[in-house]
Amino acid sequence: MSDRYTNRELSWLDFNERVAAVAGREGWPLLERVKFLAIWASNLDEFLQVRVAGLMEQMFAGVTSEDPAGLSSGQQLDLIRPRIADAYRAVGKLYRDEIEPLLRAEGIAIVNYNSVSEEEQHHLDREFEEKVYPVLTPLAVDPSHPFPYISNLSLNLAVVILGPDDVAPRFARIKVPPILPRLLKLPGKTMFVPLEQVIAAHLDELFPGMEIVGHYPFRVTRNADIDIEENEADDLVAAISEELRRRRFGRVVRLEIEPDMSPDVVAMLAEELGVMTRTSTRSSRPSTRRHSSPWPG
Repeated sequence: MSDRYTNRELSWLDFNERVAAVAGREGWPLLERVKFLAIWASNLDEFLQVRVAGLMEQMFAGVTSEDPAGLSSGQQLDLIRPRIADAYRAVGKLYRDEIEPLLRAEGIAIVNYNSVSEEEQHHLDREFEEKVYPVLTPLAVDPSHPFPYISNLSLNLAVVILGPDDVAPRFARIKVPPILPRLLKLPGKTMFVPLEQVIAAHLDELFPGMEIVGHYPFRVTRNADIDIEENEADDLVAAISEELRRRRFGRVVRLEIEPDMSPDVVAMLAEELGVMTRTSTRSSRPSTRRHSSPWPG
């Protein structure tokens, strides 16, 4: 690695660490600190969709040229991956140890569906029946129904179901509707329940007559880079339209899963989405999430 140049991608990771560091500043307004955690996460999504995706495409295409810092695409990916894993752990620790307790002290909390009162559950049940249920489209996978397309950055529930006549469990997927709020507010409080937990609490309504063997949230990040040579495009509008269509089905760069996901479901998702099951701990709320990636090694 050249000592005269700094790698562009590693420099960007340095920048995003500084964004996260702002969230760790004591004395700053609490919601400003939360906002910077959100900015950090949004920045990382874009970094993976564009810069990491671009390096992966170079690697898969067999490009062996080096950047000014003397690193090939594969070497850059090898350096990027542990940096991202370390960043996840640091941000997760910051949230758990500092931000979340401060939010709770102000009466603001993200709580589990099963931990709220019966009256509050009834409120969430009504919200589900009136606003959530009408826009859900459960999709089961079987010989006549292939694995569904998983859109970029979508939050999904992987559901394992067993019918009365099934000899083995089946996989189903529910996309958490992006048109609805990510968190459902409890009445009279600044407390919120994740939308996917409310959906999971009503799986028996979505799959009547089926046994719910398990359910697990997951999220996919795809290649969203646009590569158009303007001087080579006869019709720039058509070229952009085609590139946007191609981007929708871009290669999966990251698969985010929960640590308690069934190994069989992990293996199935990895195979269908074309990723390797190389995993590392991701911190979260993001505290317990893991991410898998097709990066080599």
